Amino acid sequence: MPNSRTIPLNGIEMFLLEQGEGPLVLLCHGWPELSYSWRHQIPALAAAGFHVVAPDMRGFGRTSAPADINAYSIFDTVGDMVALVAALGEQRAMVVGHDWGAPVAWHCAMFMPDIFTKVAGLSVPPPFRGRGRPLDLLREAGVTDFYWQYFQNPGVAEAEFERDIDLTMRTVLGRGISVPSHLHIREGKGFLGNIEPNRPLPDWLSEADIAYFAAAYRKSGFRGGLNWYRNLDRNWELTAPWQGAQIHQPSLFVAGSNDSVITGLIGAKRVNELERVLPNLKQKLIVEGAGHWIQQERPDAVNAALIAFLK
Repeated sequence: MPNSRTIPLNGIEMFLLEQGEGPLVLLCHGWPELSYSWRHQIPALAAAGFHVVAPDMRGFGRTSAPADINAYSIFDTVGDMVALVAALGEQRAMVVGHDWGAPVAWHCAMFMPDIFTKVAGLSVPPPFRGRGRPLDLLREAGVTDFYWQYFQNPGVAEAEFERDIDLTMRTVLGRGISVPSHLHIREGKGFLGNIEPNRPLPDWLSEADIAYFAAAYRKSGFRGGLNWYRNLDRNWELTAPWQGAQIHQPSLFVAGSNDSVITGLIGAKRVNELERVLPNLKQKLIVEGAGHWIQQERPDAVNAALIAFLK
């Protein structure tokens, strides 16, 4: 069983789950998730000979959630991981990220190659810094209903998600992000859209899992996690010096074939061009029939790929 503790670093208090001894592996979760999202990976990686540490990321769960929206930039979130390595008494680590945790992991490797020796990204391809700010590009393309845009106005998405937190977690995790239309907001429907409250949970998600997530979000609310989206344009500006940069460390990419992050036009193009950013890509694993919550949905496939790669 993992141990848990909270440690001060980089100006915040960070909660983490931890197990095992050996080379350090950091597991960075995404939205709307928690360190708990790695519950199947932590014991497996620990048994394989690694010191595994999965934090609640900045703004999530039992980790501090600064009030300032600007405190959630890619520099802050990567800075947390750099500080975490030091706080654990280590000089190097391997880093794995899923969903929003994937850009953190990719940028850890890009910004600090001396610290992060290997990198694995789940569901979200590595950064291809586009020709303009992401929200500007959406507007220029005539898109006004994408969920990134809906998340920008502080308080709007928070109110929707906090109305019934249990139902929110059941809908977002249970329904998944398999259909691209789920990422577009229909007028008056919000992000959760047409909720089917009695829809059964998928077999990989239990009532106990939903209860764990819901209890955590009842305490923390959703603002911290949503503030990550409110830095999309700012992150583009901050990463200007890394335009066209590559990640030269050994890398791994894993995603589900039914994950709309990689099946849309842009996502599919990025998955086809991974080597442009990852010249040392060791494996691209697309898990047939799996959706977005890949490490929870298909733990055996993900664990096997991670262990082979990290070893």
